[in-house]
Amino acid sequence: MDPLSVLREYAGRGDLDKIIFTGDDILFGSDYSFPANVPTAFASKQSGRPYPLSAAVFLAQHNDLKHTDFLQAARLRRIPPVSLPDRKTFLDFLQFGHNTLPTEPLLPSSLPSFTQEAHPPPPPPEEPDDDEASTAHIRAIERPLKDRNSILDARGRDFLAIYHAVLRREEERVRNKDSAPSAGRSEPSAAAAALANPKADKSLGDGFVPIILVPSASQTLITIYNVRDFLEDFVFVPSDEKVRALKGSPKPECVTVQKKHVRGERAGGAGGPVAFEVRDKPASLKADDWARVVAVFVLGKEWQFKDWPFKDHVDIFNKVIGFFVRFEDDSVDSAKVVKQWNVKIISISKNKRHQDRPAALEVWERLEEFVRRTLK
Repeated sequence: MDPLSVLREYAGRGDLDKIIFTGDDILFGSDYSFPANVPTAFASKQSGRPYPLSAAVFLAQHNDLKHTDFLQAARLRRIPPVSLPDRKTFLDFLQFGHNTLPTEPLLPSSLPSFTQEAHPPPPPPEEPDDDEASTAHIRAIERPLKDRNSILDARGRDFLAIYHAVLRREEERVRNKDSAPSAGRSEPSAAAAALANPKADKSLGDGFVPIILVPSASQTLITIYNVRDFLEDFVFVPSDEKVRALKGSPKPECVTVQKKHVRGERAGGAGGPVAFEVRDKPASLKADDWARVVAVFVLGKEWQFKDWPFKDHVDIFNKVIGFFVRFEDDSVDSAKVVKQWNVKIISISKNKRHQDRPAALEVWERLEEFVRRTLK
């Protein structure tokens, strides 16, 4: 069956709305199915090339449009548009004004040799083919929102810290399975027991990751937002700048810092540099977490240590090394309380960023010495 003859028949019956584009095929109701790109006997007057069936059908269904609007609509559908000189000739053919086109008669015998024979739609047992065509059409217009790389983009989250947290949970699950906890045991007493012996169950090997606590208050210089810039990149970046850079992303619950190699510095132990977790929510720490706390950046306020599992400040800074970071031109009163504690005061400049490096290295030097002395 000649597809143009079928098209003219549908136009004569007023059934053009029953012709449907589906994937790479065109369905003429439930009667026939033709490939959309099959060449027809309708050829261009200028180039002599045959128009595909999709161009003829699209013109038949949208002949009421102005030619400029028709061209734009055809291009949006990625259908070859019929030129204006050929448009009137073809519409006359559809409306039985002429039985032939100027080039060749629109008969099956006149179609080029590569014209594919029409084939009726598959019988009911083969209806899955239509489903496959519909699925292919849907996939063709899909636009992926994420790929395997963008799915890993999680601002404000530290995947190394998440990995260590998963390991800890698995270890706790195994321990809880082997031995049930005592009925009257409370979390504060468990934390105190874990801290009773600072060397107990602490080793830089076997997945042990030390914890550094920083204040969550905004008035402190070192927070969870900028601690990595200070300790890893040796530069102080104000916390408010880091918050603005997050653009509304949630605050990280934990970040991991590790000292970078410094030129002229001798390599550490065989295990290499130690990674530290940095957190700012002491209330969320469990007994095993408190056993891993090795350092704290102090705010200079007594309430920072409320509900900590220690007797007093003397007990805290015997088991945990403390740092107080301040601007060098701040008043003496800002460190008045801190001077009563066993805490190292680190001074940085408000404007001279080249002075941040020695200040950060001093923190690392004292921290590494404390960890080696306490945990080994």
